Amino acid sequence: MRRLAALDPAEAPEKSRPILEDIVARHGGVGDMVSTMAHSPALLQGYLDFSRAMKRVKIPRALGEKISLAVQEWIGCGTCLAAHTEAALAAGLTETDVALARQGTSADAREAALIGVAVRVLVEPSAITDEDVAGLRAHGWSDRVIAEVVGLVSLNLLTGAFNLLVGNQPDES
Repeated sequence: MRRLAALDPAEAPEKSRPILEDIVARHGGVGDMVSTMAHSPALLQGYLDFSRAMKRVKIPRALGEKISLAVQEWIGCGTCLAAHTEAALAAGLTETDVALARQGTSADAREAALIGVAVRVLVEPSAITDEDVAGLRAHGWSDRVIAEVVGLVSLNLLTGAFNLLVGNQPDES
């Protein structure tokens, strides 16, 4: 059940209106989550800026989708799981890759280590140790990638929690 309505640009707060209008002009429309975020101009702008920034990470797209799937499985956002499953398949992942990612792992040990730490960043960040970071480095992950995992997890927490709070869930068709 929707708890907050998605807004058309004309009914959005004054500071959200031009942001939504720009998205419509460039992409032809605005998705439910973004148009619902328009209730808060600060949240809308923050999400768009953060999302844009996270597109510049060094984490390969397919691996980023695996991390997103693992995190969204924990968060429980059906809308995000559906979107990231579609994106993962478009990035060349198999159904098996998607299933493993949703379990917080990968057939590739190097990826599994990064995905595992990403899930821990979400569910138990205070338990991450020096040995965990050293283990990621031993798998060949750079400090940049290790840092960017926190950003990717945070972006997923933002979108998943928002969709769950406002009741934006996939259609049951």
